[in-house]
Amino acid sequence: MTAMSGKRFRGFGEAVVDFYEGLEADNSKAYWTDNRAIYEAQVRAPMLDLLADLEPEFGAGKVFRPYRDLRFSPGREPYKTQCGATAGANYVQVSADGLMVATGYYAMVPTQVARYRAAVDDDHRGPELARIVTSLLNEGFTVAGQRLKTRPRGVSADHPRLDLLRHRSLYVWCSWPPADDLHAPGLDERVADAWHRLAPLAEWLNAHVGVDIDEG
Repeated sequence: MTAMSGKRFRGFGEAVVDFYEGLEADNSKAYWTDNRAIYEAQVRAPMLDLLADLEPEFGAGKVFRPYRDLRFSPGREPYKTQCGATAGANYVQVSADGLMVATGYYAMVPTQVARYRAAVDDDHRGPELARIVTSLLNEGFTVAGQRLKTRPRGVSADHPRLDLLRHRSLYVWCSWPPADDLHAPGLDERVADAWHRLAPLAEWLNAHVGVDIDEG
């Protein structure tokens, strides 16, 4: 992906890290109200521009709401301390820690978990995923997701892909700490490059797990 004059994304605002550091220290309505203009102009608007520039290749994106759903959150902080967005199975996030890029299925319903484990157990599809994950680990990515502490029922202790079978969700990510390039136009190329490298994982999950109809 090469730089083009028609791109909208010019980098996240200079105040993005300070904004989220302040929100981590004071996760209150008063702080949010006083600093919402910074969020809109220096966080959300650049994220929308980033997604717009990546849309021709990766599909339409969506920025998550900045408000936590306190019904399901273990904490009581009303605001998220990061701005996350998705484009298909791809994810990008900016926060006080810098930039994070990921691909995968971050939450799977029971029917998806069943399809995932059947595919991992299969002697053709399972080794393919294992090769993808190993390759990404060797490139410096991190594998994450919800995992069982023990093995799934009916799975032998010596299964060659036991670690993958423990997953109830699966995603792979990398991140970069805050630096000048967080505020530069070329950041979109870094996101695109990471998503390209992660594409085999997205393709495997889409082909063998898929999204249930009732999930929208």
